[in-house]
Amino acid sequence: MRDVPGSSDPLVDEMFATTHRLRSYVDGRLAEKGTSVARLRALRFLAHAAEPMRMRDLSDMLGIAARTATSLVDALERDHLVVRLPHPTDRRAHLLALTDAGRSCHEEAEDLDREALSTATGALTAEDRATLRTLLARIRDTVDTAPKHPQPSGKPHGARHETRPRPD
Repeated sequence: MRDVPGSSDPLVDEMFATTHRLRSYVDGRLAEKGTSVARLRALRFLAHAAEPMRMRDLSDMLGIAARTATSLVDALERDHLVVRLPHPTDRRAHLLALTDAGRSCHEEAEDLDREALSTATGALTAEDRATLRTLLARIRDTVDTAPKHPQPSGKPHGARHETRPRPD
């Protein structure tokens, strides 16, 4: 069975495959200490916040749906890494803060993350790294400045379009 491309551009397929493989590798390393990239990202935002934050703010920072953030925070709270505190002015809301165990877990996970990423990118020279960062920035800048196309009428934003199989 041959590989099915994920896009119409082999370069983009390579970028997605590399990102997926890198995330799987780092997740595997973090799993050794009972955490994951998703948990590390949440712990990272909470550790660097000047004060406890609302769930909605964490969700926005992580770029995930509120429901996903709630599940993530529930697991962190269950593991005694995060606490929910009453919001001082909104009795319906809670603020999120790291516990001492959460700070310790965050520090350990950051060390593992740094080590794993160093291993993964260890074959790149300083010049390779600079070139790759420049090229990736150029792609991001192009996407950021590309004209935005409105959604076709009759299709809600985010609706999936029907696709046909690609001919061989």
